[in-house]
Amino acid sequence: MALRIVFAGTPGFAVPCLRAAAEHGEVVAVYTQPDRPSGRGRQLAASPVKAEALARGIAVFQPLNFKSAVARRQLRELKPDLMVVVAYGLVLPQSVLDIPRMGCWNVHASLLPRWRGAAPIQRAIEAGDSQSGVCLMQMEKGLDTGPVLLSLATPISDMDTGGTLHDRLSQLGAEVLADGLKLLRAGMRPLVVPQPDQGVTYAHKLDKAEARLDWSQPAAALANRVRAFNPWPVAEAELAGERLRIHDARAFALAHGRPPGTVLAATREGLDIACGEGALRLRLVQREGGRPMPVADYLNARPALKSP
Repeated sequence: MALRIVFAGTPGFAVPCLRAAAEHGEVVAVYTQPDRPSGRGRQLAASPVKAEALARGIAVFQPLNFKSAVARRQLRELKPDLMVVVAYGLVLPQSVLDIPRMGCWNVHASLLPRWRGAAPIQRAIEAGDSQSGVCLMQMEKGLDTGPVLLSLATPISDMDTGGTLHDRLSQLGAEVLADGLKLLRAGMRPLVVPQPDQGVTYAHKLDKAEARLDWSQPAAALANRVRAFNPWPVAEAELAGERLRIHDARAFALAHGRPPGTVLAATREGLDIACGEGALRLRLVQREGGRPMPVADYLNARPALKSP
């Protein structure tokens, strides 16, 4: 059975899903956020999803929202069987969810009901979760509350960052979407599994203010935050009278008895900073106006910090 699919998405995370949906030429239109100023010149730039759609010759629509009757009528005229939504950036009202014959599917980057909301990838790492994954969900009016159709899990290693997990879940999202579409083409619907009431958590949107590290916290929590906030917004801290952005750090157990923020050791292996519990070894840092550098290079610029 051939499908008429409308795809809605904006950032790079959604591009593999668009490719999966368009594999059989069934995507009749793509919805994405309006072009935004980007770069130093603040020139208007197309979203990654728009660029992919145009390269494939797919019609692109960029309404500010679906509050207008014109935008909703435009969608109805496409006669979609299904709308696939991946990191679109707009909350769809019920009047839009009701338009596609089979409703709307969403690919969400967590194992629901854990980490509903805007930043599930980073919040999972920040919380020290041992696994994450993607869910294909039947959309309803609530925030990521719809029943789950299919899911795929992946472990989170202590080397994962927000960036590496983002890229892995992006590919898994395309896989789970492709599996769901394969069932529809065969005349079958994925099994609808309501989300349980237990285990609900919310992944609130990232705020740059959260990136400032508080040395009085446990080192393990700070290490998780460094990984979660890489590549954005990037953790930062005051150290020896200077603000540093911290791209890579590792926690280790140490009964140091020193005030939080004290430099315990400074060697080529890293800068060891006293925390409220244990110590954090900084390994890749960035000075204001500079580029990320190994701590060994940073200490060459600040030799007074070096341990004897």
